[in-house]
Amino acid sequence: MKISMRILFLVLLGPLLGCLPVHAKEDRPNVVVVLCDDLGYGDLECYGHPKIKTPHLNRLAKGGIRFTDCYSTAPVCSPSRVGLLTGRSPNRAGVYDWIPGGRSVHMRASEVTIPQLLKKAGYATCMSGKWHCNGKFNSPQQPQPDAAGFDHWFGTQNNASPSHENPRNFVRNGKPVGPMEGYSCQLVMDEAVIWLEKQQAKDSEQPFFMYVAFHEPHEPVASPKKMVDQYEGVAKNVDQAHYFANVTNLDAAVGKLMKALMSMELDENTLIVFTSDNGPETLLRYGRGSRRSFGSPKPLRGMKLWTTEAGFRVAGIMHWPARIKPGQVSSQPVSALDFLPTFCELAGTQPSKDLALDGASFLPALENKPITRKKPLVWVYYNALNKRRVAMRDGNWKVLAKLNIGKLNKVDARNEAQIKGATLSDFQMFDLSKDIGEIEDLSRSHPEKLIKLKQRLETHYKELVNGSHVWSK
Repeated sequence: MKISMRILFLVLLGPLLGCLPVHAKEDRPNVVVVLCDDLGYGDLECYGHPKIKTPHLNRLAKGGIRFTDCYSTAPVCSPSRVGLLTGRSPNRAGVYDWIPGGRSVHMRASEVTIPQLLKKAGYATCMSGKWHCNGKFNSPQQPQPDAAGFDHWFGTQNNASPSHENPRNFVRNGKPVGPMEGYSCQLVMDEAVIWLEKQQAKDSEQPFFMYVAFHEPHEPVASPKKMVDQYEGVAKNVDQAHYFANVTNLDAAVGKLMKALMSMELDENTLIVFTSDNGPETLLRYGRGSRRSFGSPKPLRGMKLWTTEAGFRVAGIMHWPARIKPGQVSSQPVSALDFLPTFCELAGTQPSKDLALDGASFLPALENKPITRKKPLVWVYYNALNKRRVAMRDGNWKVLAKLNIGKLNKVDARNEAQIKGATLSDFQMFDLSKDIGEIEDLSRSHPEKLIKLKQRLETHYKELVNGSHVWSK
């Protein structure tokens, strides 16, 4: 009898003891990151676009919080994605620029990622969409999405090919899918939803992390005719109508996600984060087959590949009914670098203390409170289109600086000494709380403030450069 009572006691107490290291299931949210490709800061209706209609994202923002000061980790795709997944400046991982197919640059297996950490905490993980964290996609020569911690993955190396319409270059868990019918963002979302339905049927109690990375609205742009027709007489030409419709199509895919979560009764405790990898492409750089780059950086200065605000200030919408009060608009600076430490906190786990993270938990910002940062946000993009390739945001202040070296897209043994010996100069300083367009340089009118911010940037710049991966060749 005593033994039976003891066993009963342990049976009742066991689950409680097992939950001590982490939050209880009902306290641990599901997490979905929806990442767009080249979406301009001003491309959404809820961010002020006068013509593009995005009703589902409007509703997502109205039911949650819309950030006016949300940042990607780089002003171009590959490093931005690596930074998001690792919570560290992508320079630390050695990914300094976008990765063409076949190149040796990749996110190494030694990098610690969000899905790896959440998987260890008991989460199911899925990636659907654009990968672009390596050059040798679906090859044993480099780590693939499964090595980064994804149980299920469906994606492409870079863009959907030949365009968003009827792509034929997707791979599912290592196996090429072949030609598909439909539009990329819808196919990507369908894959994520189908995986989620299967996962729920398998284990409805297991929390999940989904990384849904749209190809839209990156070139080559293609959109459904019905959506294009909606912008006839609104857009200045058919190419611009395709771009407008492209944003509306990804909005519809977000609507599909919201509907699926509600139908599975998962919406209440699911944190949805909607954002972009960088600012808009507006130079029509991609040749004859790509003429539909009509992204809007307004009211920011610059565009994709710049270290001014339009390069990496992006849309940031978060929705989580169980935790986020609806109808909020916040100017608290939030970065994709913050995703890893935040998601780990929510999952009741934490990365190794030896891991040099560059972000912080964004949970205070969900109540419009400041994020406690040990270091400012710093970007070093050696191949920037603008003259000042180093940037820092510290509180409301933005600092830009030139480097006394030429442009480059990789750091290796041949240029390591040059990079580490480079110095900053020609500083500019802006108060972003009053000057979102970076119009008035305050470096001369506020010399004492400049001295402090200059020292702070130089300190963190050196730390980042010395902590960045150097390739052997």
